[in-house]
Amino acid sequence: MVQGDALQPTDVKNPDYFHKVVDCQWACPAHTAVPEYIRLIAAGRYSDAYMVNWESNVFPGILGRTCDRPCEPACRRSRVEEENNPKPEPVAICRLKRVAADYKDDIRGRLPKKGKSNGKKIACVGAGPASLTVARDLAPLGYEVTIFDQDPRAGGMIWSQIPRFRLPLEVIDEEVGYILDLGVSFLQRKITSMKELMGEGYEALFIGSGAPRGRELDLPGRKDGAKNIHIGIDWLSSVSFGHTSKIGKRVIVLGGGNTAMDCCRTSKRLGGEDVKVIVRSGFEEMKASPWEKEDAQHEGIPILNYLVPKKFVVENGKLTGMVFEKVKAVHENGRRNLVPTGEPDQHFDCDDVLVAVGQENAFPWVERDCGIEFEKGMPKVNTKTMQSSVPNIFFGGDAAFGPKNIIWAVAHGHDAAVSIDKLLNGEDIAERPAPGVSLMSQKMGIHEWSYDNEIHADMRYKVPWRDIKITLKNVKAEVELGFDVATAWKEAQRCLNCDVQTVFTDRLCIECDACVDICPMDCITFTGNADEKELRNHLNAPAKNLTQDLYVSGPLKTGRVMVKDEDVCLHCGLCAERCPTGAWDMQKFLLEMTNAGPGCRSHRQKKAA
Repeated sequence: MVQGDALQPTDVKNPDYFHKVVDCQWACPAHTAVPEYIRLIAAGRYSDAYMVNWESNVFPGILGRTCDRPCEPACRRSRVEEENNPKPEPVAICRLKRVAADYKDDIRGRLPKKGKSNGKKIACVGAGPASLTVARDLAPLGYEVTIFDQDPRAGGMIWSQIPRFRLPLEVIDEEVGYILDLGVSFLQRKITSMKELMGEGYEALFIGSGAPRGRELDLPGRKDGAKNIHIGIDWLSSVSFGHTSKIGKRVIVLGGGNTAMDCCRTSKRLGGEDVKVIVRSGFEEMKASPWEKEDAQHEGIPILNYLVPKKFVVENGKLTGMVFEKVKAVHENGRRNLVPTGEPDQHFDCDDVLVAVGQENAFPWVERDCGIEFEKGMPKVNTKTMQSSVPNIFFGGDAAFGPKNIIWAVAHGHDAAVSIDKLLNGEDIAERPAPGVSLMSQKMGIHEWSYDNEIHADMRYKVPWRDIKITLKNVKAEVELGFDVATAWKEAQRCLNCDVQTVFTDRLCIECDACVDICPMDCITFTGNADEKELRNHLNAPAKNLTQDLYVSGPLKTGRVMVKDEDVCLHCGLCAERCPTGAWDMQKFLLEMTNAGPGCRSHRQKKAA
């Protein structure tokens, strides 16, 4: 906030301020306390680390192998290494999550139990991560939750579309089982009518049916070659079900997303010898995660770019190849377009084609006169409450806003569960409860802290792989082996403990500048106040990253203010160690999102509970 030309003191009581400083937790849709569980891993407390994860992201073992990792691009470690490392890399947050799952003890005794029935019935359509999260949050509160799915087991796309060489079935069954064991009913039933379901006596409905339809590619030869042209997500499901166990030797995979990477790697294991991925975009613009592309290339699968499919070649009723037009990217008037290069069309032989050019939502079972409003084929859903135009019907995951990823589906599930709980307790679901926040000093002595604040210079450690000669022969052989205990400890030491905040008390400061002298990142400055743009340029090290805040104190005795650039602070605690008056302190920030239950309700409801 600006008062005149000067910045007002930072409001550190706003829970969002220090939350934003914990970049990884801020970026995580489920707001998992990342530094907290990494410290627990470093201490060998794997079960505790697992439970920190389970409270927020529900599927630590699954996500530790498959998460899209929005936390890692946000990791401060990359930013502070930029000047000294040509390729700075974040902490391996996702793979450390797997460490907690791999080395935990039996944690079933620490999980909640099914609550005493409150007589209210909830139906969840689709047994994917969003519905399972809703069930996990509501069943312990006494709600009778029933999950419907057309498939014979719960998990949704987690088990039907993610290959076993990335995610073993036993990991899925374990973590899905934790939820079903809360007294959640799972029924294999394909829901064919929303009106029918609405008439079955459920107090609330949650729709987590995913984006079940792969996009088609309507090109010449599509119908004639249909026998050997497969929609990617359907083909992956067929492999998971055991219906498909082989493919032709020459395979073309169309598409640049993670599904395409799963298709090409699975093909390699089912008999594909010449497998290639062909995309219309540039390599860097592909939607697939960087590590997914690297994994495919590691297994000898080439990725060919800037090729637009023109037709399927079918000879004597059999697919024999595809023809592509070579294009290039041209930027005009601020827009990027793909235009033909004028080179001759390119032909590639193939026996099978897997089409993985995107996924679409399909709601043929939702009658358009049932009260749910649609726009462009998607239900109108409130982005905060997950509520549709019918007050007791909620959507989440891919069914709400289109294809995304597991961790977003989990976040939607938590939000929907809060809404359902508030709605069925007669409350305004638009009033969203603030998270619980605590700050606790980590001071143990004059120069001692309760956390390890040593900054380790190690580069990111690589997760070991099983021998490629084994993995390419077995579609169920997990490729990544995970960190061993020793390597997990070393990787955990790379974490900068961003949740242990530098907290400044201006009334204790004597302006000796000792903290400025000792700060290894030059991120502390004592200066006259000014507007933000001027202040950022007047610091000892100019604060150029506008996405990161400045920590500004109130006026000091000389009229100056203390300004700290949150962008590159190492949270090393040297300022607090050096400060002679205790104006600086290291305080652990703990944020707990408010889930469904008494904590999410008004004071009246909390008192009644």
